[in-house]
Amino acid sequence: MKRYLLTILLSLWCVCAWAAGSVTVRGRVLCGGRGVEGVWVSDGEEFARTDKRGNYSLEAGADNRFVFVCVPAGYDAPVKKGVVRYFHPLPAEGKSCDFTLLRRAGDDSRYGFIAIADPQIWAPKEFAKLAAAADDIAATVRSYGGMPFHGICCGDIVSHDHSLYGRYNEVMERTGITFRNAMGNHDMKLWGRSHETSAAAFEAMYGPAYYSYNVGEVHYAVLNDNYYIGRDWYYIGYLEERQLAWLERDLSFVPAGTTVVVALHIPTAFAGKDEKPFDYPQAERSLCNHRALHRLLEPYDAHVVSGHMHTTTNCPVREGLYEHNVAALSGAWWQGAICTDGTPAGYAVFEVDGGEVTWYYKSVGHPRSFQLKIYDSKDDEAFAGRVVANVWNCDPAWTVEMHADGGRPVRMERTTAVDPQARRLYADASKLDHKWITVTPSDHYYAAPLPAGTRRVEVTARDRFGNTYRAEKRINR
Repeated sequence: MKRYLLTILLSLWCVCAWAAGSVTVRGRVLCGGRGVEGVWVSDGEEFARTDKRGNYSLEAGADNRFVFVCVPAGYDAPVKKGVVRYFHPLPAEGKSCDFTLLRRAGDDSRYGFIAIADPQIWAPKEFAKLAAAADDIAATVRSYGGMPFHGICCGDIVSHDHSLYGRYNEVMERTGITFRNAMGNHDMKLWGRSHETSAAAFEAMYGPAYYSYNVGEVHYAVLNDNYYIGRDWYYIGYLEERQLAWLERDLSFVPAGTTVVVALHIPTAFAGKDEKPFDYPQAERSLCNHRALHRLLEPYDAHVVSGHMHTTTNCPVREGLYEHNVAALSGAWWQGAICTDGTPAGYAVFEVDGGEVTWYYKSVGHPRSFQLKIYDSKDDEAFAGRVVANVWNCDPAWTVEMHADGGRPVRMERTTAVDPQARRLYADASKLDHKWITVTPSDHYYAAPLPAGTRRVEVTARDRFGNTYRAEKRINR
């Protein structure tokens, strides 16, 4: 009986798919005027592979909006006005749809990428601050002495005014690298009647809301997990079946064991999240059906890079799956130089060597070595009798120790706290453009008892890669 019902449902699905119609799309993928073999072309649903001459034929759904290439390793797509041109609007039946790729110079197995989140430009006056951040990224890239880099923005490119996309692109060209983009909830057109209309503004500028590409030995998939429910402004973190099915097909072409990076806006996991009852009022703060995505990533060494929270959370989900929830490039929505959890405005830097990935957080306006701040009771009465360090990019593999007046090291214990500097910066809402900004407790703090009479403390933090960072503080009594 169950098999009979399944057959009926599949038949109905096929009838619906047939009713929607299809368009036969043919064309070539070229580089230097010659066809490129083995390139996957997709309409966001189906896939076709180019032959030896670069030819492909794709049965595209008539209601799909784009045809795009999954850019292969060793190649780039052209860039025009800051936008990667790996896509074309779905052509009419019989019209050719060709793509041009550019050959990368040299070996692309060793490179870096920059991940930013939530630039969220609210008003034109904020572009000057964005330019300073872009210049900081450019300086970081230059420090690698010519190693190739690309960038990924994890969404919320602007706050609400999508007409600012063009100027945003111009400013980000100052980085000297090409950024690909994921949609954020602020990149959606809200107040419409359905989710299906919500990507229009983003797609008009940047093309498909989900897609993939390859660099070196790493496969990248960029997804849209912002789901508008058709009521007021409200959205949830959700990947619809269409997108999951496309990703499943996309990953089927990727050998097991490959390093895969998934970029999206709304985070998929936090430590202990699955051990607690699902929090329906907070459904817009995390990917509701994250287990489906995590299952698809099981065969791979996977990294999820997300934003949305404007704070920092690094979460080793399981062996082979790590989520980097990157703090906001805008800090507290450009109202201050630190986020509401005390993380400085900044971005994540990833270094890739073959399939191996290492990373660190770079604060805008600070050297790479700036990775922690130290507080005591003079900064917050809640810290009485303790030294507390904000180590914003930590994860469970980090170790943090305190030395009091040069004495023996004392292991600091991870705890939850509110950053005193953030509390001071955002205490008076009347001085802020956004009156709803408030401080955010976080668990990227470490504490240890402060011995009586201590005059100076030094905190040493060691990350999972063996890099050591230090800060010191004089204790005024």
